[in-house]
Amino acid sequence: MPDFMLNTRPEAIVLGRETRIMGIVNVTPDSFSDGGDFYQTDRAIRHGIALYEQGADMLDIGGESSRPFSEGVSVDEEMRRVLPVMEALSAKIPVPLSVDTTKASVAEAAIKAGASVINDISALRADPDMARVAVRYNVPVILMHMKGTPRTMQVSPVYDNLILEIRDFLRDAAQAAVEKGMDPSNLMIDPGIGFGKTLEDNLALLKNLHHFAALGMPLLVGSSRKKFIRSILSQDSEKDMDPKSSLVETGTQATVASAALNGAHMVRVHDAASTKATLKVIDAIKNSRDFPDGS
Repeated sequence: MPDFMLNTRPEAIVLGRETRIMGIVNVTPDSFSDGGDFYQTDRAIRHGIALYEQGADMLDIGGESSRPFSEGVSVDEEMRRVLPVMEALSAKIPVPLSVDTTKASVAEAAIKAGASVINDISALRADPDMARVAVRYNVPVILMHMKGTPRTMQVSPVYDNLILEIRDFLRDAAQAAVEKGMDPSNLMIDPGIGFGKTLEDNLALLKNLHHFAALGMPLLVGSSRKKFIRSILSQDSEKDMDPKSSLVETGTQATVASAALNGAHMVRVHDAASTKATLKVIDAIKNSRDFPDGS
């Protein structure tokens, strides 16, 4: 797998032989995975520090839930949630921080508070000023595929050719970013597991991640605790599983292993400790000797 380098602070992150971990810090009352657990600023800060201590290479801090059918929040409310956490963590831990937002003003304020990556689930479509902010501060941007919006994305999503359509979308999003002045080396792509995809779509994406290598950009995959994992594990029950259960985490780690083996450079997860152990083994397998043609 080729090496890439993200221009992050305080140090650049090299992506290649070692699959990197992005730890999730949801400063929200309504996220599907840990709704309200880290809504209070002090708890979010402690959680971020814990994720770093467990092995996270980057933290992704967000103040607006993107769960299916969710409503948005105002700019002021999103800043109120995110900025104190960003400021505190940037002073306390030595790994890069990402801001999970679709709003340019939130991204710019977060960068001033310590963020060095923008994670935009709209791939720069939601706010026309987002590219300007990224160019002005020369920060990496993660471009994600999403069919529709969080409010509509899971209403009967249909594709003629799942992989081709998502790959073309990400290629076009990256080209648009470059045309707006972004450095191509500052772009990372995310196929958007769970964002406008059926259970079968998500499984096919994980199996076929290698097709995105042709785009020549580092690949982020976020499958942690998602509905499709819980659906597989609870097929014999009408009740949805607790996203924080140990069984769901086991299922998450299966998807982490699959993603890493099939081309992901970074995985976005809730449990950095379990992921660190999974990736230590998977990366050892991935980097072991090749025997072409079985010889």
